[in-house]
Amino acid sequence: MSLRHRLPRLSSVAGEMLDLEKHFAFYGAYHSNPTNVLIHTLFVWPIFYTSLLLFHFTPPLLDLPSWLGGGVLAVDLGLAFAVAFGLFYVLMDRRAGSLAAILCVLCWAGSGCLASRLGFSLAWKVVLVAQLFCWTGQFLGHGLFEKRAPALLDNLVQALLTAPFFVLLEVMKNLCGYEPYPGFHAGVNAKIEGARKQWQTSKEKKTP
Repeated sequence: MSLRHRLPRLSSVAGEMLDLEKHFAFYGAYHSNPTNVLIHTLFVWPIFYTSLLLFHFTPPLLDLPSWLGGGVLAVDLGLAFAVAFGLFYVLMDRRAGSLAAILCVLCWAGSGCLASRLGFSLAWKVVLVAQLFCWTGQFLGHGLFEKRAPALLDNLVQALLTAPFFVLLEVMKNLCGYEPYPGFHAGVNAKIEGARKQWQTSKEKKTP
């Protein structure tokens, strides 16, 4: 296949990957109960933060000068992940994505400072406890309140990659009515309603 014929297909794939309305509707279909939404609002970013913590104990890719935090921070795999997540969010929505990208980098910097204070022998225990606590809370939120399995069981990569951004979008919507573009939430709500009806119908068919 020639490059000229491949370009439209690649453009279409990229468009699907960056379809904010589609991704947000997928996430929202699994998070409609207010208590479950609150649990995820409290726990998703701590999971991201503590996930970066152990990366600070891996060999640095590049040392930073002292005026940029050198000696405590270094360009490492944690920063690479934070930047990758942030860039993906910016590509989906420039305004909210930029805020999310800043938060990702701040999580990396904050986790680096904490890592330097704790040391590896204590840091991995903190990470383990925090991850277990936050993940248990989220699974309980789905089991007790949402009455539906988490999104990660249907699409692990999408759920893990987009969850921090969508929690932020949810907070921005509730605090200031933020919309990436006019009609965004109306479109998302329609998709969520359709997805939940489809899930409910499938659930009823499986019930003897």
